[in-house]
Amino acid sequence: MSVADLPLRAPRPSASGSNDKVAISLRGVTKSFGGRMVLDHVDLDVMEGESLVIVGGSGTGKSVTIKHMIGLLAPDEGTVIVDGVDLSTLDNRGITEFRRRFGMAFQEGALFDSLTVAGNVGFALRRAGWEPERIRARVAQCLDQVHLEGVENKMPAELSGGMRRRVGLARAIALEPRILLLDEPTTGLDPVISAVIEDLVLELLDQLDCTAVTITHDMESAFKIADRIGMLHKGKVIALATPEEFRSLPDARVQQFLQRRAHGPLTEE
Repeated sequence: MSVADLPLRAPRPSASGSNDKVAISLRGVTKSFGGRMVLDHVDLDVMEGESLVIVGGSGTGKSVTIKHMIGLLAPDEGTVIVDGVDLSTLDNRGITEFRRRFGMAFQEGALFDSLTVAGNVGFALRRAGWEPERIRARVAQCLDQVHLEGVENKMPAELSGGMRRRVGLARAIALEPRILLLDEPTTGLDPVISAVIEDLVLELLDQLDCTAVTITHDMESAFKIADRIGMLHKGKVIALATPEEFRSLPDARVQQFLQRRAHGPLTEE
């Protein structure tokens, strides 16, 4: 299937363009590790209610970007503002409380091997001080939302890759987050299970009516779940557009990435 044939997501009423409220704002965000600049004065707004997908090659700063959004990393320069709050003004306790606005589904599920499915999904609920009966009810509800039944007592090692991803999604939505962060939700899955996960993500976004930021290498997935797509290269945002506009951008770097070409500016710079 060519890029031109990839299906696009149907616009939502809450998507960018119908809502001018900014949920997450990065201004001049710069981050270096060991003298290597990973983010280079990044400016990026995520609109409330939209599904933003960030793409780019390995090592371009995608994961570092979402870690700044949730306050797991602090910028060397610049500001990160979420729901009007400058994260640099929060102390350790404040940032911990603030993270409850987020749900994060990590790459490959990242489940706790020593906990059952119920233990994984209810982990944040226990930390938030919920009563056991309330936790059990919420865990069952979250598993139902990701179409998993009767798996509460299973261990992660007993689950398939797709099931582990769904448990990770159930854990991410347990506290009914305002913002959902998805780290490579389809990486390593076969095309059929990838499609299942993509449909589930779309379903959850509509049910939760939340803002979502996804990072991925999978352009088919990006076109399917995104309201807008941004591309990072060498720590800079080099493109930001709706899926329909994105695949027609004249930037040679974008087109090399979309066409999966070995030769071009991305590999020659």
